[in-house]
Amino acid sequence: MMNEADISQPEESQNRVDQNPAPQLSASSPPQRVEVVVESPSSQGEVNINAELAIFVLRVGVSVMMVHHGLEKFQDPEGFAEFVVGKYFGFLPGNPIIWTFAAAATQVICPIGLAIGLFARVSALGLLSTMLFAIPFHLLDTGLEGFPFAVVEGHNYAFELSAVYAAIFFYFVCAGPGRLSAFRRTNKITYYPKSKI
Repeated sequence: MMNEADISQPEESQNRVDQNPAPQLSASSPPQRVEVVVESPSSQGEVNINAELAIFVLRVGVSVMMVHHGLEKFQDPEGFAEFVVGKYFGFLPGNPIIWTFAAAATQVICPIGLAIGLFARVSALGLLSTMLFAIPFHLLDTGLEGFPFAVVEGHNYAFELSAVYAAIFFYFVCAGPGRLSAFRRTNKITYYPKSKI
């Protein structure tokens, strides 16, 4: 047999539910930011320290060797603008001296970013872009020189160094700087859920 307390209890709990309705999104309120941390396969298990050290040495080594190419352009910008940019890349818009300073600045600033891991992919992309001009310059200037089996007088094909640099920078554009970098980012995705109107 039910008493009055048993009957009134569900009504009281129902009133409490009605007084606290679920929050609703309004069109005027800003969207809520949601961050999701995604674990990468490399975060599981042990880190291959030998591989990471090799990547670090490659990254810093290639960056240190690149800087002098930019400094040389700053030392004689008129010569590079006339005999390289103007002669072989006349289709570029604007004054060749502007492209010379752009290449020089890229080859001085981007190696710093790549070496320490600050905007490493962007830095590698900037350096790769300079090599994508250097390779055709050498090919237009000296040709293939019997590549790949010729024995050349200077011991190296003229385009060889630019091609090796380009391959290394392409790797860092795709793979990033590795774990031993000063500004390694976490795998975090931020998205804004759609608001219900």
